[in-house]
Amino acid sequence: MTRSVPAPIGAILLSAILIAPALAQNKHYPVNRPPLRQTAFVALPLGAVKPAGWLKDQLTIQANGLTGHLDEFWPSLVGSAWKGGQGESWERGPYYLDGLVPLAYVLDDPRLIAKVKPWIEGILSSGQPNGWFGPPKNKDRWPLAVAMKVLTQYHEATGDPRALAVITNYFAYLKAAPPDWPDKDWRGVRAMENVLTAYWLYRRTGDRGLLDVAKSIHDHSFDWPGYFLKFPWTGEAVRQKGYPSLGKDIGMTAHMVNVAMAIKHAGVWYQQSTSDRDREAAFMALVNLDRHHGQVAGRFSGDEHLSGKSPTRGTELCAIVESMFSLENLVEVLGDAALADRLEMLAYNGQPGTCTPDYWAHQYDQQANQVLCTVAKRQWVSNGDTANLYGLEPNFGCCTSNMHQGWPKLVAHLWMATHDQGLAAVAYGPSVVKAKVAEGVEVTVSEETDYPFDGTIRFRVVAPKPVAFPLHLRIPHWAEGATVSDGDESVPGKPGTFLVVNRKWHSGDQIALHLPMKIRLESRYNDAVAVYRGPLVYSLKIKERFQELKRHHPTLPVIDWAVYPESPWNYGLAVDRGRPEQSIEIARVQKPGPQPFGHEDAPVVLKVRGRTIPQWTLASNSAGETPKSPVASDQALVDLELIPYGCTRLRITEFPVLAR
Repeated sequence: MTRSVPAPIGAILLSAILIAPALAQNKHYPVNRPPLRQTAFVALPLGAVKPAGWLKDQLTIQANGLTGHLDEFWPSLVGSAWKGGQGESWERGPYYLDGLVPLAYVLDDPRLIAKVKPWIEGILSSGQPNGWFGPPKNKDRWPLAVAMKVLTQYHEATGDPRALAVITNYFAYLKAAPPDWPDKDWRGVRAMENVLTAYWLYRRTGDRGLLDVAKSIHDHSFDWPGYFLKFPWTGEAVRQKGYPSLGKDIGMTAHMVNVAMAIKHAGVWYQQSTSDRDREAAFMALVNLDRHHGQVAGRFSGDEHLSGKSPTRGTELCAIVESMFSLENLVEVLGDAALADRLEMLAYNGQPGTCTPDYWAHQYDQQANQVLCTVAKRQWVSNGDTANLYGLEPNFGCCTSNMHQGWPKLVAHLWMATHDQGLAAVAYGPSVVKAKVAEGVEVTVSEETDYPFDGTIRFRVVAPKPVAFPLHLRIPHWAEGATVSDGDESVPGKPGTFLVVNRKWHSGDQIALHLPMKIRLESRYNDAVAVYRGPLVYSLKIKERFQELKRHHPTLPVIDWAVYPESPWNYGLAVDRGRPEQSIEIARVQKPGPQPFGHEDAPVVLKVRGRTIPQWTLASNSAGETPKSPVASDQALVDLELIPYGCTRLRITEFPVLAR
C-alpha cells in the first residue's frame, strides 16, 4: 500500500468465506440463476488470468513439448475424425483439446491457436438436426461430454456463438432422448460431467429445461454421493474381497479416474439439490479416499483401481489432472480454503513429478517411493509392466491425450470473482488477472512471487481510476503466522480462511502476503514420515540414470525412458517428530530456473541426516514394504539432500524414522 491510501491497514477484515450471502451476487460474470444455489466464487472466463514468472516458463515448456506437437505425429490424433479425418473418433481428440484449448488461450500463443482451429471447426460443423454432434462413427455419449467442456472454454475465450449453439442443440437432444447412463459404461459412471456444462449454459440462457436434463442425468446415473457417504472400497473390503474386474459394473466405481472425476459430482449437484447430504458427500469423498487410499500431497492411489495406502502403489496421471479439475470446481461452488490447499499440493507435486522437466515424456503410474522405472512386473492392481516408464504412451494412451489440462486449467482458476464485486486469489502462483470489479471498473492485479518455492507474494493493482473493491486472500492451513502488509503495518491471517482486504485502491498500490513455510512432518504408512514445506512435499535426491528404450520420432525428442538409481535410496531419517526444524534445515532457496522442476537445479534443497537400512530392499521391482518405524540401523549417519517431489523422477518420499 502507498501512503496515499485513505483507509488504514487496520481496516482489513478477516473472513472465512464458505458460501456467498444469499442476496449478493456478482454483477459482471455469469452466475447461478434461481433455483440453483449460488456458488461461493465465480469462475472467470478463460483468458482473464495469464501466467507470469516461472509459471509462464512452465506452460511454455508444455507448449514446446508434447502438448504443442502431439497431434503432428501420434496416430491417435493424426487424421482424427474429430477434425474431419478417418482416424480415432472416441475420447482422445476431445481429451487432447481439453488441454490444448486452455493452453493456447492462457498463453495467447498464435501457433497453438492456429492448431486449435481445424479441431474446433470440425466439431462446430458436425452438428446434426437432432442435436447430436461429433464424428459420424461415434455413437457414444461419453466423448461428447468432454467435447462440450472444450466448447465452453473456447466460447469463453472467443465468444464464438456457434459453440453455444452446438451445446444448446445437444442438450435439446438429451432432453428428447431416453436416459442412457448404464453403470457398466463410461458414459454412465461419468454422466454428471454433462451437468457441469448444463449449469454453465443455464447461467447464460436461463433455459429451465437444462435443469430438467440435469435432474434426469442425476436420477438415472450412478449415485456417487451415496457411494462416498457409505464408501465401499475400504482397506478391509479390499483385503476380504479383492478388487472386481473392470468389466463388472461395480469395477467401474473402483476405477481411479472415474473416482477422480466423481469427487466433484456431489458438490456440483448440490447447486440444484441444495441438500446438506450432497454438501457432506463432497467433503466425505476426500475424507474416505485419504483414510483408505491416501498418498502424499493430496493424491489417492489407483493402479488402475483404488489400491491402498502403501507408498509403492501407483497413481494414474489422468487421475491427477481430473482431481485438480474436480477441486477447481468444488472451490468455486463451496469456497472452502482446504479444497484449494489440496489443489495446490496436487498441482505442484504429483503433476510435475510424473512428467520429465521438458514435458516430452510422462508416466502412467507414479509412486511416492519410486526407485526403479523399468519394464517389469509390479504389484499393480490391473496395470501393465510399462506403467511407470517415462515415455510417450506407457501402459495406455488415455493419459497421453488427457494429461494436458493440468497446468492451463490451474492458471485459469488461480483467481475467481466474488459476489461482493471483488476478486479472490484462490490458489497462488505468478500470474496477472484482468477483471471487472466494483461497478464495472476493469482492473489488473499482478501477482509477483516464486510460490510455491517461496512464501512471499506481492500484489500490485493497476486501475484506470481509484476504485474500492475487496481482495480475498486464501490463508493455507499450514501458514501459521501469516500476515498481509503494506510495508509499514501488517495484520494476521487465520489459517484455513480467506483474509479480505477491503479498501479503495489507487493505481500502483501494492500489498504483500507473507506465508511462513515452516518445515512439518506428516505421519504416513507404517509410521513413516513425509516432509513438507508450504504446499511442497520433499523427496530424497537420488542420482538418476536414464536409459533410452524407444524413439518415436526422427527429430522430436519423443522417447521412452527407463530410469535407474545410481545412489542408495533405502534411508531412514534421524528426525524429531515433534520438532522437525531441529533436525531438518533449509540448505538453499533460489529462483526457479528455465526448467522449474529440473532435478539438478531444484529451487529449494533441504538437508537432513539419515542412515541406510540394509534390510529394506527391492520387492517386485519396487521399494519393499516400508519398515515399521522406529527402525534400528548400525550404518553410518550421513547428510542427505531432499528436493521437491516435482523435481524427482526417482524418489523416496515416505521415510522410516530411525530409532534413537
